[in-house]
Amino acid sequence: MYAFTFERPTSLADALKLAAAGGKPLAGGQTLLASMKLRLSAPEQLVDLGAIKELTGIKKDGNQLVIGAMTRHADVAGNAEVKSAFPALAFLASHIGDRQVRAMGTIGGSLANNDPAACYPAAVLATGATVVTSQREIAADDFFQGLFATALKDGELITAVRFPIPKRAVYEKQLQKASHFPLVGVFLAQFDNGVRVAITGAGNGVFRHQGLEDALNKSFTPEAAAAVKIDASDLNSDLHASAAYRANLISVLTQRAVKKAIG
Repeated sequence: MYAFTFERPTSLADALKLAAAGGKPLAGGQTLLASMKLRLSAPEQLVDLGAIKELTGIKKDGNQLVIGAMTRHADVAGNAEVKSAFPALAFLASHIGDRQVRAMGTIGGSLANNDPAACYPAAVLATGATVVTSQREIAADDFFQGLFATALKDGELITAVRFPIPKRAVYEKQLQKASHFPLVGVFLAQFDNGVRVAITGAGNGVFRHQGLEDALNKSFTPEAAAAVKIDASDLNSDLHASAAYRANLISVLTQRAVKKAIG
């Protein structure tokens, strides 16, 4: 490992000062530390956010769940409020990576990294959640901007995520067994004003599928989802699965999600 300085602020204000001066924020470290070991990332200063208590915690606020950015996956998975109000989110968190990843990884770190096969971005986009930062509030539809790209500016830190609680929601994914990232993940959320469907693992980043949403808004049935043709032309094709295979998975997993939602 090369030389770098390490800071561990205990307040958000101190973390922001360090980030503004060029420090690299360290959340759960599940991607950043591996990237540093491979020399793909070489920050001169790490700013560990793990001691900032104001960035952790889960609370229900009306018909929303507010989750602090430094809340660990395992804490989301095991939280009684999440299990009761939004069980699909608890299920998603409980199936990220392995036990070690869930003990260290954070929701804010996952969203800021925006891996194209990460699970949390699908939940945020499918629910139309709001990403709260040190500077503003960003709607999910504006936050994700492609491969490892987000609307975050230099020095801007995620502080919390506000999830509107859906009437029904289901997360289905097909694992790539070596990495435990999804080959394809489908998060379906139904609200009074309609259905949102977000796909992860299949493309250049998380995305909503308008065709599936339109079909399910007309008829919330597995048959309606099955009738939607999934275009494979912009989907990933690699050693794990072809674009056509991923397109088929999107259809199959959405059908399963609808069956679970109505069952």
